[in-house]
Amino acid sequence: MNKRVYLLTIVSFVVGMVELIIGGILDLVAEDLQISLGKTGLLISVFSIVFALMGPVLLSVTAKIERKKLMLFSLVIFLIGNLIAVISTTFSLLMTARIISAASGSLLVVLCVTIASNIVKQEYRARAIGVVFMGISASLVLGVPIGLMLGNAFGWKAPFVLILVLTLLSMVGVTLFMEKIQPKPAVPLRKQLQTLKDRRVFSAQLTSLMFLTGHLTLYGYLTPFLKTTLGLSGSWVSIVYLIFGVAAVAGGGLGGMASDRFGTRPTILISILVFAVAMFIIPFSTFSFPVFLIIMVIWSMLSWGITPAQQSYLIELAPESSDIQQSLNNSALHLGIALGSSVGAFVIENSSVEMNATVGSVFILLSLAAAVFSMKRGSGNTSTQLNNQAG
Repeated sequence: MNKRVYLLTIVSFVVGMVELIIGGILDLVAEDLQISLGKTGLLISVFSIVFALMGPVLLSVTAKIERKKLMLFSLVIFLIGNLIAVISTTFSLLMTARIISAASGSLLVVLCVTIASNIVKQEYRARAIGVVFMGISASLVLGVPIGLMLGNAFGWKAPFVLILVLTLLSMVGVTLFMEKIQPKPAVPLRKQLQTLKDRRVFSAQLTSLMFLTGHLTLYGYLTPFLKTTLGLSGSWVSIVYLIFGVAAVAGGGLGGMASDRFGTRPTILISILVFAVAMFIIPFSTFSFPVFLIIMVIWSMLSWGITPAQQSYLIELAPESSDIQQSLNNSALHLGIALGSSVGAFVIENSSVEMNATVGSVFILLSLAAAVFSMKRGSGNTSTQLNNQAG
């Protein structure tokens, strides 16, 4: 497989880190900017909304621009967005920085996926896309513990300084190792969305959206949850996040193995059901730190353990439009992050952080219902629909 795919994976990892890197330091940002935790959580929600919506749009707008030039330009804008975050002293300025980073970052991720699929041979295409998405998944898992450790040690702006350094290194890598790549005709956004007319595909994408919504309702506010219910210090919170990240990465590998051995459908349904139970139990496990850790590890492993099975299931449903489904699934995931962060902010502002797990588990059950609907019912074939539309 083309070695440049790994460079694209690094770029996607750096971009993905920015989305949730602020999640572990919400309390530090809130204290410094003198705003509530709920309002601070909007920094995640708005980023995720912009990220989810702007990627496909910007890709269509820039369809005729040479890909290497476009990637470097996007990295410059991404760099500027994070530089503004470093110098921010107000909530509005930090929000502006997040919007700039999200818009440019969303285009970068879509570029990484499309370039990766175009620079490899046909037989390596799915693997190349999977490797790039692995970078995104790893960044979403590891971004919070990295941000938390740096934030506690050097202040909440330190994680953004790290992003600046990694972005500069990415720019050097793209400049030196990426060749000029002429753009290929892109599938119009309207035709991409038309693939969702298949109820099986739409329900499968809805499964991802609801799953991430439920997950982020608690995970986005795990720091105040840990400090409130377990009385943990900043150092112990960092350790918990590190355990969570390691377990989540391991869960992704185990999820892929389970999907290959038992099939995508049983893996998806059982994972979601156990995940819902684990989330519901979490508030009742805080009487004992070891018991909490056991439940949390199950929760964290399943949080990304479902991803390989879900992506394989989408390919099974619509093999000829699998690239489009992967792109739409990426948008669904980030919309879920945005919705979950917003729901979590509402709950914490109007009730207590302990309720976030309960509310989140309700969304997980909705995700299960969507998955069951997708697997039991359906009409038409997405691939055929797409070909008919293209014709």
